[in-house]
Amino acid sequence: MPQPNVILICVDEWRGDCLSSAGHPYVETPHLDELARNGVSFSKGYSATPSCVPARAALFTGQSQERHGRVGYNDGVPFHAAHPVTVQEEFRKAGYHTQAIGKMHVWPERSRLGFDDVILHDGYLHHARREHRHHFAMFDDYVPWLRRQPGIGPEAEYFDHGVNCNSIVARPWDKAENLHPTHWLGTQAIEWMHRRDPVKPFFLYLSFHRPHPPYDPPSWAFEQYLNIPDYKAVEGDWEHHWDEYRQDGDYQASNGTIPDRVVHRARAGYYGLMAQIDLQINRVKEALADFGLDHDTVIAFTSDHGEMMGDHHMFRKAVPYEGSARVPFIIADAASAADSVRGGVVDHVVELRDVMPTLLDLAGLPIPDSVDGKSLAPIVRGHSAAPVRDVLHGEHVYWDQNLHWLTDGHHKYIWGSGQGTEELFNLDDDPHECVNLAANAAHQSVLAQWRQRMVDALRDREEGFVVDGKLAAGAPVVSMLRHTREAVSAATA
Repeated sequence: MPQPNVILICVDEWRGDCLSSAGHPYVETPHLDELARNGVSFSKGYSATPSCVPARAALFTGQSQERHGRVGYNDGVPFHAAHPVTVQEEFRKAGYHTQAIGKMHVWPERSRLGFDDVILHDGYLHHARREHRHHFAMFDDYVPWLRRQPGIGPEAEYFDHGVNCNSIVARPWDKAENLHPTHWLGTQAIEWMHRRDPVKPFFLYLSFHRPHPPYDPPSWAFEQYLNIPDYKAVEGDWEHHWDEYRQDGDYQASNGTIPDRVVHRARAGYYGLMAQIDLQINRVKEALADFGLDHDTVIAFTSDHGEMMGDHHMFRKAVPYEGSARVPFIIADAASAADSVRGGVVDHVVELRDVMPTLLDLAGLPIPDSVDGKSLAPIVRGHSAAPVRDVLHGEHVYWDQNLHWLTDGHHKYIWGSGQGTEELFNLDDDPHECVNLAANAAHQSVLAQWRQRMVDALRDREEGFVVDGKLAAGAPVVSMLRHTREAVSAATA
């Protein structure tokens, strides 16, 4: 059997529950639903380090944060120096034509990391804009293209409408729809299919910046969600743990009360961007059919992290809660997916580190020893129904501490290293994480079990999270582990 083509679609900030195939009451994603019907959906897909940079380290390297070393958000860190083995490089070495289109969010920004070529649009990158003094051609291909379009001025860019990249302000896109970054990415992918090497299989990384803010979909997509039921915040009995980080009334804050009408519009913008992406994915799928490639192409769909979107009065990502850490996770292999599992939903806990070994395995390629993610190919092929892990450990440096969490898909335990805060949720009974069982006397034995699991996960960490066999609050915060800092230092010395 010839090696399949592989497309890895990664979107930015897409919650795991925001698919109509997953039962979302408002979001409509008919073309992603079709992808799910032809593949396997993993309902417990997570991003262990849920922000853009560390999540992509997991996606590209197939490694846990303990191995890739990124436990927080750091711009300006040479990616290849710390992470020389990547999924795209493995496909390239195996003879694949490798191409990236869209968001990479690595440094230096033009690093190819094993891709034969990169067509780049990362969205609003503060670090790059400052470093290159708005010389977009150094770090972005979309803006130079935009400025060449008829009727568009030489100073035009994606920030013309003034909506910040971490704001919950929402408004329709201010230009023609074909000039929107999401539409541009779909067009670039289709045009690339004409230029690809026809005698090689290909690996395409198609990375949409949206539905990350700004919430600026085309008018039709924005308007179709304005009349959904009014927003009502999901609230929990534990939110006082983070009161010192509240910034009520700040439309760019990660934690704080915002008027319900504002969040309602933000949801319309957020869901509208999803509707637009769904159509662009359909364009790509139809192009595959036009080229006769639809039956020998593996397609994976996931996100780097979610978006709290007002749950517990929180916004953005990096926190351990479901809105932030759970992501969509679909693997569709038209050639080898078993009929017995096609269209099925698997509730095993999987993580972004599992994407690399899964895609290599489905392509019949070896998995490097550096990878500690697990291949899901046996599940996709119907050869196994066994979970690939019992418990997932996730973390992120945020709010002046490390937020650590463990989940088996049924319970979640969260420990904040700053003050030693503890939260325990029964996800089966309480999927919105409203009731903290750690404060309930009847659940102390279960809490003790999860606390010991966290001790075992952190026992050897350099920060000193465990002292005398117990979790110790107040350890110093680091956002890159020592082995990553040493690798970067050695490579750049």
